[in-house]
Amino acid sequence: MTDDSLEARRAVEAIVMVAEEPVPPGLMAQLIEIPTGQVEAICDQLAEEYRAEGRGFELVRVAGGYRFRSHPDAESYVKRFVVSGQSSRLSSAALETLAIVAYKQPLSRAQVSAIRGVNAEGAMRTLQHRGLVQEVGRDPGPGQARLFATTPAFLERLGLDSLEELPPLVDFVPGAEVIEALETSLMADSRPAPLPESGNSDALEV
Repeated sequence: MTDDSLEARRAVEAIVMVAEEPVPPGLMAQLIEIPTGQVEAICDQLAEEYRAEGRGFELVRVAGGYRFRSHPDAESYVKRFVVSGQSSRLSSAALETLAIVAYKQPLSRAQVSAIRGVNAEGAMRTLQHRGLVQEVGRDPGPGQARLFATTPAFLERLGLDSLEELPPLVDFVPGAEVIEALETSLMADSRPAPLPESGNSDALEV
């Protein structure tokens, strides 16, 4: 390995190490003054070396850039250090709201509320405060409602490089046969109970 190659590798490691957000390979290429493809190749090599050495961290590509994160195998230890004693989990309402925004973005608060069937104002404020949802524009229609979408932090937290990596919704929707069986069951439950037979006139007298 040449001195220039070694210097580039060290530069990539140093930049990713101090960055608070995923670093795009194009930005690192400009800073180190090497081609973007070379930066990506260096990151791939470093990631493979860390895996081979069994490190407690890994170099991953998320949200369009590279960053270090703890290895999944060390999750229990990291939770003890970071999560213990903290109530930082999102509520089920916030998670439902976040899923709607992720798959239907951009959309307004009113649209989110309509899809959920309940007011989503509180959940949306929570997601904005956590940096998972942000305002991205205005609806061109009447009222020009604010439109919201997920943030790069959302991709980072899920370990995704882009929204295209979200699992397809069909994976969470029941099959046609399940829906048909449910509809049949609901129709059966809604049928009126049969009247007593007319042969027993006493049963109809008041």
